[in-house]
Amino acid sequence: MTTTPIRPVTVKIDPDTKARVKRLADARHRTPHWLMREAIEQYVEREEKREAFRQDGIKAWEAYQRTGLHATAEEADAWLAQLEQGQDAEPPECHA
Repeated sequence: MTTTPIRPVTVKIDPDTKARVKRLADARHRTPHWLMREAIEQYVEREEKREAFRQDGIKAWEAYQRTGLHATAEEADAWLAQLEQGQDAEPPECHA
């Protein structure tokens, strides 16, 4: 099994932010390094999900522009109301 080497990266932050990170790390019994790595990992994961959601929206818009297939807001609302009530409802049929 090949492991990818971990390389250090320098991040420049102002003294106030550095002190805040240190205080929070101390309160959590962690190192500032651990806290910053965790913050970066969570940020990247969240932004990747956000970008995937955005790309899905773009693809849906492009598909609508190509086909014209859609469900009306009223149809979608009725379907969602059924789901809210715990019913196992099929989504509305798309139409042009």
